[in-house]
Amino acid sequence: MQGNWQKIYSTGRYTEAEIVRGKLEENDIPVQVLNKQHTMYHIALGGIELYVPMHLSEPARGLLLKTLNN
Repeated sequence: MQGNWQKIYSTGRYTEAEIVRGKLEENDIPVQVLNKQHTMYHIALGGIELYVPMHLSEPARGLLLKTLNN
């Protein structure tokens, strides 16, 4: 991902990425999801990365820390 977007989260689980994306979006933080997973023989390799606009990266990280600590 290029430009003014900052990676704030990565995971190997699609459902986890979707939960985090939903939490950010419900707090009015736009999210871009980059799925780098490659499936072969029903095994997922790679990860899923979540990016937010650079100017919202700190509030997004704070929200994630607060959410993950609860």
